[in-house]
Amino acid sequence: MIVSALLTSVGINTAWCVLFFTLYSVLRKQPSNYEVYVPRLLAEGTSRRRSHFNLERLIPSPGWVAKAWRLSEEELLSLSGLDGVVFMRIITFSLKIFTFAGIIGIFVLLPVNCWGDQRQDIDVAYFANNSLDVFTISNVNSGSSWLWVHFCAVYVVTTFICVLLFYEYKHISSRRISYFYASKPQPHQFTILVHSIPTSSSSSISDSVESFFKELYPSTYLSHVVVHHTSKIQSLLNEAKKLYKRVVQLQSDPTQQKYKHGGFFGLFGQKKDLIEHYEKKLEGIEENVRLKQSEASLAGEVCVHATNLHSCSIFKEARAAFVFFRSRFGAAIAFHLQQSVNPTQWVTELAPEPHDVYWPFFSQSFMRRWISKLVVVLVCILFTILFLIPVVFVQGLTNLSQLEILFPFLTSILTIKIVSQIITGYLPSLILQLFLKLVPPAMEFLSSMQGYTSHSAIEKSACTKVLWFTIWNVFFATVFSGSALYMLSIILDPKGIPGKLATVVPAQASFFITYVVTSGWTSVSSELFRVIPFIFSLITRLFTSPDDEFEVPSVPYHKDIPRFINVYAPKYETAGKFWPIVHNAMIFSLVLMHIIAVGIFALKKLSLASYLMLPLPVLTLLFNEYCRKRFLPIFVAYSAESLIKKDREEQNDATMTEFYDNLVNAYKDPALLPIQYSSNTDSLRSPLISQA
Repeated sequence: MIVSALLTSVGINTAWCVLFFTLYSVLRKQPSNYEVYVPRLLAEGTSRRRSHFNLERLIPSPGWVAKAWRLSEEELLSLSGLDGVVFMRIITFSLKIFTFAGIIGIFVLLPVNCWGDQRQDIDVAYFANNSLDVFTISNVNSGSSWLWVHFCAVYVVTTFICVLLFYEYKHISSRRISYFYASKPQPHQFTILVHSIPTSSSSSISDSVESFFKELYPSTYLSHVVVHHTSKIQSLLNEAKKLYKRVVQLQSDPTQQKYKHGGFFGLFGQKKDLIEHYEKKLEGIEENVRLKQSEASLAGEVCVHATNLHSCSIFKEARAAFVFFRSRFGAAIAFHLQQSVNPTQWVTELAPEPHDVYWPFFSQSFMRRWISKLVVVLVCILFTILFLIPVVFVQGLTNLSQLEILFPFLTSILTIKIVSQIITGYLPSLILQLFLKLVPPAMEFLSSMQGYTSHSAIEKSACTKVLWFTIWNVFFATVFSGSALYMLSIILDPKGIPGKLATVVPAQASFFITYVVTSGWTSVSSELFRVIPFIFSLITRLFTSPDDEFEVPSVPYHKDIPRFINVYAPKYETAGKFWPIVHNAMIFSLVLMHIIAVGIFALKKLSLASYLMLPLPVLTLLFNEYCRKRFLPIFVAYSAESLIKKDREEQNDATMTEFYDNLVNAYKDPALLPIQYSSNTDSLRSPLISQA
């Protein structure tokens, strides 16, 4: 790739970035777009639709940028919890690294690379026609003493990143403990989730749980709630919600057709009132739901006495239960200890927050959960292999000579300068970005099938999958497939990995520059503009009313850069548990950089630098091990000191009695909550299901 192709890519991405920022600045002010750009403020009532025209709405304004950056950690903590604070620190952490490495790269390494002449001398007169190889380490002469500048840069960047990692890990750990001390009593702090409960023909799951924990923890056990299989009830509730919205829409919109013929294709027969028809149907579903809720609640007794095998099979108790304790310390002891001599029975885990529970998937056995995770791993591997097809295609676009061989009919078009610059400089990274948009939802779907019982666990798993998928397909697959278009597999030779990476990575430097520009500028600005939600809103606007209910989106940690102020509302709180994922990813990236550096110095015939580079990955891994011992346990569970201190502070609190009484209701399956149906459907705010 030549400089002009890179400049073309930068220019196109800059234009997209300016366009998205301008459109966002204008469209966010339009009342019809509030559900897209300020749904959180609209739901909270802090922002209202204004119907009168205002010229200011049509003028782009950058004031929102300053407002977003002026937000303090304490303000962000009150808006989006500790997870929001940690995610913003991740963004600023990344910007610090990018800025520091960019300064060293531009003002130190770039002049050194241009000074060399192993590839070619830089042509100042025709700067745009220079190959980008001139600006990489490939242009430094073999054995040159200038290579020691690169050697020092690796050590300096590694030291800077490790210092930042230590500071961030320490700061976030401290904030996590402070957040715990400042928090009010939360149901999940006193609760554990028990899986793989052994069944008995003489007692129900509920009876087994009560007798088991009363015997083992007589002084701290409080109560429990058994999980039921309620997928049938949930499908009825979903149908009832759809009917309810349809009735409201018919009543609120005078243009809607309220009568329909009941005959052939709705053309003949007696007219019927659609509102009355839907209301009767909704009442029937409501009665059916209440009946099935009663059957589900009595499922344990039914199965024990075997009086109704049909109800027993459909609404039977799952082999899982939420168990409540009188103290946080009591719940922690039950979580950390193995409950049975058989480790596959009475398996415990920390309970998620009530709003974080993922009800659709409660596996019945330890084996089923293990098999589901194995199947998902195999599917992820297959998906990763299949994704090599677009990666190989994209990398083929960066080589004009190979394109002319494969597609000879394009030869005349490829000779046009601007076309060749767009194809080699901009198109590959754009196509790869579009394909990568499919990865986060796919990984989230696969994670939801692994048996996780909380939304946060699903998103953490999806984050890890997306991260490793990106490392493999964007980095390894790109560098190897880009060097040879027809190479579809990587030869696994551990001894030769540094040398291979040292050869192919500098050759693909131009692609990664354009990829960073595309993903860092265009992709982020498109997330700000919210392209997909905006288009979806335009389509659904034709069939909905402005007064219809809408759902505030939860924070998509696994795919987007969230905007906590106006758009997203936190659905759960992990108190910063996403940070270890970032830390581990940075450690892996540093070690990978060291391996590449060892190979490059060996190829450049500077063997002393290669040997002196070997201690660096060892020191980095030792630093990671220290952080793992010092900080990671704080993110796994709270210490006994913290739990006991918090329990003693609330020991004489009069409100704790009421809190204990409400623990059972906190983890009640939403499908088993009573239906609150009102014939008055004039307001969309009338809940179909109570939140008691």
